[in-house]
Amino acid sequence: MTDTNSLPPEILVHIAQTLGLPMRGILAVIELLDQGGTVPFIARYRKEATGNLDEVQIRNIEEKRAYFSELVERRATILSSIAEQGKLTEELKTRIEATLDKSELEDLYLPYRPKRRTKATIAREKGLEPLARYIWSQETSADSLESLAAGLVNAELGVSTVDEALEGARHIIAEWISEDADLRKALRQLMFEEGVVISRKAVDAVDEQEKFKMYYEYREPVKSIPSHRMLAIRRGESENILYFLIELEQERPLALMRKHSLHRQGDWTANLELAIEDSWQRLLNSSIQGEVRFELKKRSDAEAIQVFRDNLYNLLLAPPAGPISVLGIDPGLRTGCKIAVVDETGKLLAHDVIYPHTSKNGIAEAARKVEALLQKHTIRAIAIGNGTASRETDAFVRDFLREKGIQDIFSVTVSESGASVYSASEIARQEFPDLDLTVRGAISIARRLQDPLSELVKVDPKSIGVGQYQHDVDQRQLQESLESVIESCVNRVGVDLNTSSWTLLRYIAGITERTALNLVAYRDQHGRFRSRTQVLEVSGIGPKTFEQAAGFLRIRNGDNPLDMTAVHPESYPVVEQIAQSLQAPVEEIIRNPQLLERLDRNQLSAGSFTLNDILEELRKPGRDPRDTFVAPIFHDQVREISDVQEGMVLEGVVTNVTKFGAFVDIGVHQDGLVHISELSDRFIKEPSEAVKTGQIVKVKVLSADTKTKRIALSIKALLAPSSRPAAKSSKPAPKPQPTLNEKLSALSTKWKVR
Repeated sequence: MTDTNSLPPEILVHIAQTLGLPMRGILAVIELLDQGGTVPFIARYRKEATGNLDEVQIRNIEEKRAYFSELVERRATILSSIAEQGKLTEELKTRIEATLDKSELEDLYLPYRPKRRTKATIAREKGLEPLARYIWSQETSADSLESLAAGLVNAELGVSTVDEALEGARHIIAEWISEDADLRKALRQLMFEEGVVISRKAVDAVDEQEKFKMYYEYREPVKSIPSHRMLAIRRGESENILYFLIELEQERPLALMRKHSLHRQGDWTANLELAIEDSWQRLLNSSIQGEVRFELKKRSDAEAIQVFRDNLYNLLLAPPAGPISVLGIDPGLRTGCKIAVVDETGKLLAHDVIYPHTSKNGIAEAARKVEALLQKHTIRAIAIGNGTASRETDAFVRDFLREKGIQDIFSVTVSESGASVYSASEIARQEFPDLDLTVRGAISIARRLQDPLSELVKVDPKSIGVGQYQHDVDQRQLQESLESVIESCVNRVGVDLNTSSWTLLRYIAGITERTALNLVAYRDQHGRFRSRTQVLEVSGIGPKTFEQAAGFLRIRNGDNPLDMTAVHPESYPVVEQIAQSLQAPVEEIIRNPQLLERLDRNQLSAGSFTLNDILEELRKPGRDPRDTFVAPIFHDQVREISDVQEGMVLEGVVTNVTKFGAFVDIGVHQDGLVHISELSDRFIKEPSEAVKTGQIVKVKVLSADTKTKRIALSIKALLAPSSRPAAKSSKPAPKPQPTLNEKLSALSTKWKVR
């Protein structure tokens, strides 16, 4: 890879203009990245250098840096290759060096790229290039085209007639036309602007569930087809149900090619026009269409990956219930419900199996087991997976708590997407080598309630169920993008160095998987960390790693109270200045942050951005940036899709946001769809403008089809009085129920949820 410090000034200017960012900030970010800086560290602790660029802007710079580093390297290779051929003119060199687009760079190289044997190659071997050059030059000559062609007839070389000579010359011209970089660029643009994606059902294709029915005869302009429809068509093609092409009215590219290649009339005109048509039909159409198809895939992949990124980000940053002991239940019918109790740190205390859905005796026995666990352990919440039998299990738990008069424990349904993947993973086997898969699932469900982030980082994000056509997009790009989201979330929240698993620690800036394992091994051998500087004793952690990671590691009740905050150790001297200025120890400032109101900022040796962050952290030391925990309250009488009636108003949680709408779990094992047109009472371009994954929403049922298992919902209908008459329901509307926040408020004197 080319050293990014060698990026030419014109490329740096281009990056600044493209991203709309100041050159100073771009240069600072590139320099910090070159020095081994990580994006979370640069965004949080190098604001003075970058001018307070945020993480998204820094990642954009990182992406551009990688792109243009590759371009510079490829450009050098191309220049060297053409020079070796003795064909590098100053004009060509200038054009290549001025190109800032990889596709255009390859177009310029195309005439000089080693070729397979083509019709044009064969024609050259027959000595027909002079004839091609005469036609291409469009300059009159003393000799007619006919006589020039006749002079090249040579049976020994395989040119038997004048027509064969002219045909061979046209093959050479067609290739020249197809290799013209400016023309290729213009044709690509034309196909993007005027081309139409056409999909059809393949002959004899079997689409049993008619998943792709709407695309059997489908047309949509290239320039406007949205990513989800393009990806659906591509999936249909990969499953041999559909085929698609890009249609462009033939006269449009031919007219563009004539204008580009035909400069004057003469005896060459007819042959030149034939060569133009041949170039389009035989060479350019399929080539340009392939390039546009590839660009469409890249565009669709990028949009789908961004949707996945946004959903994953919101899911990982879902509010945690906090360090409370939880009983987790992995529901099941015939096979029973696996239950597991974990303490405040997520440590397994007990596990069992109950069968509340098999018989009355099963209910009684299940109740006895649950009651025994509640008496033995100080359980504060019951987490129920939202898979098969979740509503029945939820009803059993609620009835049990009500009958026993238990008011200081709440129950909540949590997503179990990916829990089965975790249960069978190497990580789960390392944590619980002697436990059954299903018990591991119950543990994961309990821990998800305590802290979704800590538990979900153990699962491949593609298994969590918040993506859109995730198996159809570029897998390397998807993986890298999702890894960056996890890294961003983990570092935004920070991790407790003494309780976090290696699976969480590995996402801290500067920490690798090996280093994370070393941290846990050191902790197991020497006991809990007392200070951040102690991590320098761990194998694999040197000054650079410590610089990148330290600010994101938290130590509660350690030797230095600042170790529990996001203040970086390099800024501890600034905090000492603050303490001296206020004539109060650091511990006192943390206990009484109102002391900071007396601070004279002018006496401190720190930049304004850094100082603002330090003061904000001292006002709320160790504050979790995630929202307060709330859970949806599903309606007791709505447990199956058959219970869902038009006109009902229900509460649910957004499970997935796509380009066309949002899916909402209303507690019936089948998510309902709120189409983008039903998300808001104002125009929105993207569903993400209105909702996010994990958000609790109220929805109105527009329709529910038990046969197709499709539920249509609306949020918009509840935002303003509807002009439509209220739909009559055969079932009573759900009764208003207290929110979980109201329940928790009533319990606040007994226990605390962070």
